[in-house]
Amino acid sequence: MFCYNCGCHLSEHDFCTSCGADVGQYKKVMYSANRYYNDGLAKAKVRDLSGAISSLRQCLKFNKNHIEARNLLGLVYFEMGEVVAALSEWVISKNMQPEKNIADDYISRVQSNGSRLESINQTIKKYNLALAYCQQDSKDLAVIQLKKVLSLNTKFLRAHQLLALLYIDSEQWEKAKRELNKCMDIDRNNTITLSYMKEVDMMLAPDENGRSIKRKNDEAVRFQSDNEMIIQPTHFAEGSKGGAGTLLNIVIGLIIGIAAMYFLVIPSVKTNVQNDMQAKVTDISNQVDAKNATIAELESKIADLENQTQQLNKELEAYVGTDGTLESMEKLLQAANVYISLQDYVQTADLLEQIRGEVVLEETSQSFQDLFNGLLTMVGPQVAVISYDEGYAAYENRDYETAIPLLEKTVMYDETHANGWYYLAQSYRNTEAVEKALEAYAKVIELVPDSDRASRSQRYINDLKE
Repeated sequence: MFCYNCGCHLSEHDFCTSCGADVGQYKKVMYSANRYYNDGLAKAKVRDLSGAISSLRQCLKFNKNHIEARNLLGLVYFEMGEVVAALSEWVISKNMQPEKNIADDYISRVQSNGSRLESINQTIKKYNLALAYCQQDSKDLAVIQLKKVLSLNTKFLRAHQLLALLYIDSEQWEKAKRELNKCMDIDRNNTITLSYMKEVDMMLAPDENGRSIKRKNDEAVRFQSDNEMIIQPTHFAEGSKGGAGTLLNIVIGLIIGIAAMYFLVIPSVKTNVQNDMQAKVTDISNQVDAKNATIAELESKIADLENQTQQLNKELEAYVGTDGTLESMEKLLQAANVYISLQDYVQTADLLEQIRGEVVLEETSQSFQDLFNGLLTMVGPQVAVISYDEGYAAYENRDYETAIPLLEKTVMYDETHANGWYYLAQSYRNTEAVEKALEAYAKVIELVPDSDRASRSQRYINDLKE
């Protein structure tokens, strides 16, 4: 165990022998974290995954930098089919300890297999779709989706539990018990699984011979008489006398009713249906005729608009001129006005970048090029300084997505800006843009070869290549 203040190895005393810091409470916290980690490890070995998660979470509450606990928690999540949660824990672990961390191997094994990543994505989508079906009371569709989920990921504990719950709801007790047994194989002491299993076991109560008896909505009363099990239906009624005559009367009534419906009701229904269908056909025919007339009118308007567009294009070509730079010239004049009147370097640079994206500078007139290059020379150094300050602030806040474009603008306007190249390389490395980071580090070494930044850049290049 090391001192939190100076990093020196701690002795048996309650103070650091190097810096004198009081480490009594710190030791207790670290010992508690290690006890919870050992408890989680022991539970994970006997497949008490829910208990292991609880202990490991408690360990991380005491010591969030406990790399072994975080990696083990990711493995437990992965074993339960929670791949996203597992990757989250491993990524946090890798960020805390970038080097010599087994979490890097775990992440690589998952991400290197493209088909497996797609399978994980499909598993999550289908599980969410099954939940939506359950909320819509489409339970049969939910069962189908959950079976597809489990065919892609057989260890997805929540999918097994939800499928077992659907089987319990539909009173398919044997199927529910099979799913719950699979849940027990994955996680032996999961509270939800045990509560479901208790309900299923109650509905599959054994008889006197040890065989399972299905009970459905308490439709029978059971009681013990000596050594025999008596089962009596709750809606038991003795057969009445004259049952055959009653049955005959019912059959005759059904025949009369069917005959009356066939000769009286069905013809009237057929007539009404035919009349409705004819009315619908007539209405649809009228709608089709109206739409055809509208289409013909719109086609005529389209032809007129196309002719007008061609005429306008010809007029526009006359206004634009041979080199097509009228609009760009307006923007260039606007940029010059902004620089002269407002001294706004950033806005001037933005207008110049728009012009560069719209025209080929070498194909424009010489006066256009001279004005453009003159403005760029005047605002470039100031824009580089402003962009670097904003980009460095974003980098310090670890907002690399914001820092990268600002630092790219810095080195675009000032290619000799060594600090801009260095922090741009750092931002690329933190966003895993490896090739861009290597190029930026090489530029730092080229600009300041004998500096501390150059040596650090070379070290980062070696690490990235490895």
